[in-house]
Amino acid sequence: MTAKIDLENLVHEIGPGFAAKAAERDETDGFVDDNYDVLKEHGILSAMVPAELGGGGVSHSEMAAFIRALAHYCSSTALALSMHQQLVAAAVFNYRNDRPGWQVLEKVAANDLVLVSTGANDWMESNGEMERTDGGYLVSAKKPFASGSPRGNVLVTSAPYEDPTEGWQVLHFPVPITSDGVSGMDDWQTMGMRATGSQTIVLDKVFVPDEAIVLKRPQGEYHPLWNVVLTVAMPLIMSAYMGVAEAAAVIATKAARKRRGQPETPLLLGEMINNLTTAQMAVDGMVAITNNWEFAPETDTANKILVRKTIAANAILATVEKAMETAGGIGFYRKTGLERLLRDAHAVRYHPLPEKRQQHFTGRLALDLDPIGDTLDPKLRVAAA
Repeated sequence: MTAKIDLENLVHEIGPGFAAKAAERDETDGFVDDNYDVLKEHGILSAMVPAELGGGGVSHSEMAAFIRALAHYCSSTALALSMHQQLVAAAVFNYRNDRPGWQVLEKVAANDLVLVSTGANDWMESNGEMERTDGGYLVSAKKPFASGSPRGNVLVTSAPYEDPTEGWQVLHFPVPITSDGVSGMDDWQTMGMRATGSQTIVLDKVFVPDEAIVLKRPQGEYHPLWNVVLTVAMPLIMSAYMGVAEAAAVIATKAARKRRGQPETPLLLGEMINNLTTAQMAVDGMVAITNNWEFAPETDTANKILVRKTIAANAILATVEKAMETAGGIGFYRKTGLERLLRDAHAVRYHPLPEKRQQHFTGRLALDLDPIGDTLDPKLRVAAA
C-alpha cells in the first residue's frame, strides 16, 4: 500500500451505510458482518500498520479520531474495530521499539486479518487450563467478550499454567480461530453494543505449539506488558464511546431547540455540554499521552491512562443520561436512536479498569505500593469460566 488512507474523509463516505443498518442490527442482535467487508475494502484493518510493512501508515491519533467519528454512525462497528486496532497498535509499538511481537503486522497487512482480543477480561489471573504435551500445550478455556470474533482470524489470548519449577504462570499466545477445538457460543445477547459479535470463544484442548508462546509472566502480578497495552488500547476503545456521547448530544440538542421555550431546557442543555466537555478533555488527554507511540512504557503512564478512562467513562454516561432528559419524551422512542446510544454507552463500565479497581490501583501507586497487591488466594486463581 503506497498511498496513505484519508481516514478523515473516508469515515463520512462509509458511515451513512453503516448507520442505515444500525437500528436493525440492534433489534435483532445481528453482527455487523458486511461492515467488515467495507472496512477491508478500504484498508482500514491494516491502516495503522507501518507503510514499510505493507500497511496504511496512519498514526494512532488518526485512528482514534476515525473510530470516534465512526461511532456517530454505528457504535458497534466502532467498538469492534477498536478491539482489533488496539492489538495492531501494541504490535506497532513493539515494531517501533525493536521488541518482539510485531511480526503479526505483516500478516495483517498481507491478508486483512481480523485480530480478536481477550486480554482485558483475563487481566492479571487469566482463566482456563493448560496441559503440557509433546511440542506445546493443550489449552481449554472459555473466553468471553471476544469482539469481532464472527469475522475473526486470530484469537490473541492467554491462559494460566502451573510450571513445575516456576509455579503459576500466565502464557500469552495467538490461536488461529479455525484451529481444531475452537468454537463460538453465539451468546452475545446484551443490553447494548449488541452488534459487536462479542461472543464467548471456547477452547477445547486446542494445541498451542511452544513457538507460539510470545510471553510468560507470573500469575497475579502486574507486568510491564500492561504499560504498553493499556496506553495504546484505552484511547482507541474510549474513542468509540466518546463518539456515542457526541452522537447523543447532537440528537438531544436538536430536540431541545423544539423545547427552547421551557425554562429548564437551557439548564439541562448546559449540564449536558459540561459533561460532554469533561469526557472530551479526558479522552483527548488519553490520546495525547499515547502521543503516537512516543511514550515511556512505565506504570505511571498506564496509571494516567486509567485515571482518565474512569473520568471519561463517568462523563460519557452522564452525558448520555442528561441527553435523554434534555430531549424530553421523544428520547424515549426507539426511532430517535437516543435510547440505543444510552444502552450502548453503559458498556463503557466493563473495560479495564472498572472504577473501583482503578481507584485501588491508583491509590496503591500513590502510597508507593505494588498497584495490584494480593488479589486472590493461589488455590482460587485457576477457574475456567
